[in-house]
Amino acid sequence: MSLIVICGATASGKSSLALELAQRLNTFIISADSRQIYQDFDIGTAKPTKEEQNLVPHYMIDICHPIETLTVADYQKQVQNIISQSTSVPLLVGGTGLYIKSIIRGLKIPAVSPIPKLRSQLEWYSQPERYSFLTQIDRLSSQKIHPNDEIRTIRALEVYYVTGKTISALQGENPPNYPILEIGLHCEPEVISDRINKRTAIMLKSGLVAETDNLIQKYGIDLPLLNTLGYVEIKQYLKGEVTLSQAEELITIHTRQFAKRQRTWFKRNSQIQWFEANSVSLLEDVWLLIQNFQKKNTSHNLP
Repeated sequence: MSLIVICGATASGKSSLALELAQRLNTFIISADSRQIYQDFDIGTAKPTKEEQNLVPHYMIDICHPIETLTVADYQKQVQNIISQSTSVPLLVGGTGLYIKSIIRGLKIPAVSPIPKLRSQLEWYSQPERYSFLTQIDRLSSQKIHPNDEIRTIRALEVYYVTGKTISALQGENPPNYPILEIGLHCEPEVISDRINKRTAIMLKSGLVAETDNLIQKYGIDLPLLNTLGYVEIKQYLKGEVTLSQAEELITIHTRQFAKRQRTWFKRNSQIQWFEANSVSLLEDVWLLIQNFQKKNTSHNLP
């Protein structure tokens, strides 16, 4: 058993590379994208097309109803199960760093689903007050969480009030015992910016406005997923707050900011072997690395 990871910033070409590699390896792709798991959110998430999914089997796509919540712990459990049953080398592909980390590091994640009632109660307090609560019950976590980080503060308090144990006590790592090859696609900022501009234009031509409008009609304008990248800007347009060209510009700006955060996240991982996304020899260079990885692990498994 082994695993190949293909990661990098949005619009760096992960999906197209993975499709080529999966066909050569006669294997399947596991999505590591936190929005592609949701049904009906297609264009704005750059979800693989039906043709691409027919070409290569894809897992962890369209597995959730948009009003449902899939925790990182849920994702981890399902993917670990898929990998354990695989007879080939799966490709874990995407840009959601925490999803990938949960698999390659075997993160111990408190199995506590969000509790809306508890969160609403916590939101009555100011962030300084919440952070003060956290320092009193879990000083270790408070040292890792910035005083202004409302999301992580609320999550840490939520876990404590539900389980009676601190989130720091419940967290940790239990790395898998199979070999993992981590491949990253690198793009210079100006290159990724150009790719983002082109992809945004394609999304709009492919019907992003109609998709967003349909989602609003089907699930309501307050659906949390509609406040995510690509959809929230089109929602602004549909509400008459911005023009379509302004919405397009906002999408590209916010996507570039998102890509920058992804690059920062992945650069912290020294195990990733990086390749230039624009290289004409990208496929063959990565393929050579994979062949060497497979040979090495085959030899290690010999009696």
